[in-house]
Amino acid sequence: MARTMWDSSVGKKTVMAVSGLIMLLYLVVHMIGNLKIYFGADEFNHYAHWLRTVGEPFMHYEWTLWIVRVVLVVAVVAHATSAYQLSRRDIRARPSKYVHSRPRASYATRTMRWGGIILGLFIVWHILDLTTGTVHSGGFQPGHPYQNVVDTFSTWYGDVIYIVAMLALGLHIRHGFWSAAQTLGVGSRARDRALKTTANVLALLHTAGFIAVPVGVMTGVVS
Repeated sequence: MARTMWDSSVGKKTVMAVSGLIMLLYLVVHMIGNLKIYFGADEFNHYAHWLRTVGEPFMHYEWTLWIVRVVLVVAVVAHATSAYQLSRRDIRARPSKYVHSRPRASYATRTMRWGGIILGLFIVWHILDLTTGTVHSGGFQPGHPYQNVVDTFSTWYGDVIYIVAMLALGLHIRHGFWSAAQTLGVGSRARDRALKTTANVLALLHTAGFIAVPVGVMTGVVS
């Protein structure tokens, strides 16, 4: 049954919807945590340390964090795989382009695929920059996330990469949230306006909330 569902377009869309909502829930928490940087180095570093001790003493050090990481990796892989396979299926069904593009298709809808690629590349860069320190610019300091963030956003390319990715994220959320609601059967004509408004608000809040961090560093509010 699981194989049959996965092979169907409806099944792949359902996987995309559920995995997308899991990632959206994580992004809400992640954004709120990021904004703690405005309360200073001690507050931000303490929050980063707390993430590694969640669930103690029942959970060992970093176990909860690793569970979250594994769930996120599974969600990202499932989301990307479903999107790619659905895209290939659409291309096979209609190998030639439409003569006229759909006039009601939003910019976010038309750029979902490219937005997904941008976000995928950003995730890799973000991990290499602020988790492993592999591509970090200012001398990565394990256990000092506040200084590492300030170092990253003290470079013009760090700001550009992050801001472009967050703009892509906003567009992705705007279309993805509404699409997930339709796929999971929550959407209806009566709820359509409310769902689109919610999607727009979520997209705006996430974009503004995440971009507020590099803006804080660039303006000297965070230093």
